[in-house]
Amino acid sequence: MCCKGFLKIMMFVFNGVIFLAGAAILAVGIWVAVDRVSLLGFLEHIEDAPPELAQLANVGYLLIGVGAFLTLVGFLGCCGAVKESKCMLLSFFTVVLIIFLVEVAAGVVLFVFEPLVQNVLDEIEQKVARSIEDNYGSDESFTSVWNSTMNELKCCGYNNYTDFMNSQFVSTTSSYPVTCCTSSSGPCNEIAAKADLIKDHYNYHYNVFYTIFDT
Repeated sequence: MCCKGFLKIMMFVFNGVIFLAGAAILAVGIWVAVDRVSLLGFLEHIEDAPPELAQLANVGYLLIGVGAFLTLVGFLGCCGAVKESKCMLLSFFTVVLIIFLVEVAAGVVLFVFEPLVQNVLDEIEQKVARSIEDNYGSDESFTSVWNSTMNELKCCGYNNYTDFMNSQFVSTTSSYPVTCCTSSSGPCNEIAAKADLIKDHYNYHYNVFYTIFDT
């Protein structure tokens, strides 16, 4: 009875986490779907962008589907554990088995097509960086979209501050976007942006090192 009660609690906690994660993904998906106009406006300024890239605007619907699916799975697991419903638990384990098989298949596909995917990502990176150089600071709508994106995601360009080095914004103001210098209270020049980048790399490696040796 003690073991049964422990398993019941663990089942409830595990599926509660899945339910909350699904709800969070669902919320993000709804937000992305509602704000898809900004993403489409951003993609319009990427020169020679592959047509398939526009499908990123539909990622919100994908997140909504995934979030709703995980929410359903978590609900089945939680209710099945609390009520000890064989039907709900069977449905839950069936769904988990399907997810496992899909993940195995997706892992095989990604392993086979990894070089192709990497080439596509490198090509997108180059085109986005070129679009920043050509339009940031000279095209008001493009600049506004990038500023909003960087403020929301707390990032600096697509890679880092070097994406802006040859842009009109840097040429005319001799400064970088404020999101590139979050650790500096002074003007966001190249020195401050570079120092911020180095600090971010240091913090990242420190956190990784601390996590590994702390466990």
